[in-house]
Amino acid sequence: MKKWIALVVVVLLALAGWIAAGPFLTINAIREAIATEDAAALQEHVDFPAVRSSLRAQVEDALARNAGIDARNNPLGAFALGLASSAAGGVVDALATPAGIGAVLQGRGLLHRISGNGSVEGDSYAHQPPPDPLRDARYRFESTSRFTATVNTADGDPVVFVLRRNGLEWKLTEVRLPLDALVGIEH
Repeated sequence: MKKWIALVVVVLLALAGWIAAGPFLTINAIREAIATEDAAALQEHVDFPAVRSSLRAQVEDALARNAGIDARNNPLGAFALGLASSAAGGVVDALATPAGIGAVLQGRGLLHRISGNGSVEGDSYAHQPPPDPLRDARYRFESTSRFTATVNTADGDPVVFVLRRNGLEWKLTEVRLPLDALVGIEH
């Protein structure tokens, strides 16, 4: 009987260890996919529909708050706000996909080759991989199924990457951008 109890305890501890290590394994897989500029590998660890929805809601909210109440009450202002929101949403929808991320990564490689800024010394066609977006991140479990990695922009504004657990699998589901700071909204 004691052997069964010990076995159950060991299995539960292993499961808890796997769940606790899961977000870190996912972050490392995302880092590797970005470093190798592999959009397909990135897709395995990012829930693009959820990220797209999150980013779109943030952009629409920031645009509406930046426009102010007067623009929303004015028919012409509301129309302009709707157009701006649609355009911004379209950009978010196009970029927050595996193909969009792949295009950004490939475009970055092409830009670096053309400009020479990211090229490897002695080989003008090779370029340095993109920088690690999660370097110097602060990690935190918000619950047993929610984990955040927070990095600061060059201006010191926080960007929060949110990972959620579904079963034993962790995926990036949300990126919280400091849009208030970017568009000049004050609370």
